[in-house]
Amino acid sequence: MGREHASPQVSVTEPAHLFLTTEEVAARYRTSPATVRWWRQVGNYGPKGVKIGRRVLYSLANCEEFERQAAEIQASA
Repeated sequence: MGREHASPQVSVTEPAHLFLTTEEVAARYRTSPATVRWWRQVGNYGPKGVKIGRRVLYSLANCEEFERQAAEIQASA
């Protein structure tokens, strides 16, 4: 008898277009991917990234939060 393989249920809480690659973040901020990687390494600047396997992805929500914080800092200066 053949064994049936059930498809695994994948639960995705956010659509893929709500995550950006390092290159997409760099393009968004008109900088280089190396700069975005540096921000992540330093850890106190830039949107927060999450490592999934070998890739680092940035949620659109984290990018927007970074932008809000940067705007608040500029407004208070």
